[in-house]
Amino acid sequence: MASAQTDDDMFDEFLAQRGHETGAAGWEESYNKKQCPDCGGLHASDATECSVCGWSPV
Repeated sequence: MASAQTDDDMFDEFLAQRGHETGAAGWEESYNKKQCPDCGGLHASDATECSVCGWSPV
């Protein structure tokens, strides 16, 4: 029995076919610090949430 695709799976496939990245969002790194992918704020390596915009990885 084939498993049904969820709406999220279909949306990710649609974006991937058009050259967009669909992986899970995570911290970026800059100058040995964590950098928020949403606003670009820099944080210590132990940060779990952006103190500038409130973003956190899910």
